[in-house]
Amino acid sequence: MPTAIDNWVESCREGTFPRVIARMKSGWAIMGERQVVPGYCLLLPDPVPPHLNAMREPDRMQFLADMARLGDAVLAATEAVRINYEMLGNQEPSLHAHLFPRYDAESEELRTSPIWFYDWEAAPMWTADVYGALCEAIQMELSDRRERS
Repeated sequence: MPTAIDNWVESCREGTFPRVIARMKSGWAIMGERQVVPGYCLLLPDPVPPHLNAMREPDRMQFLADMARLGDAVLAATEAVRINYEMLGNQEPSLHAHLFPRYDAESEELRTSPIWFYDWEAAPMWTADVYGALCEAIQMELSDRRERS
């Protein structure tokens, strides 16, 4: 049975997914639906395996390299102090990586807590009007990094 991740990847392939940042060697960089912190992104592998350990070694290394490259781009495009990376797969048993920029400006009680402590229902939904410029900044950073590598 297809997961949300499978459906999102198919939509990215078809060019109909609204939050695509870029096609990467291992898959798709997308903006998170709820911007619990500005710049929250995901990396979706294409094709989609059930988890990291199900990938062949070269594919696994490419996915992890792309994840770090996306993190570098998000860090450069935001005023974040670090990127938190998570690959859980418990609710959606398909590999995907969450990238969360973390900011000094976060409230003191949440700044050092897991991102899941935030009120996700209250987090703003991604819209091109609000987050389009940030998406473009991340795209530019990825493009610049691709040219330098």
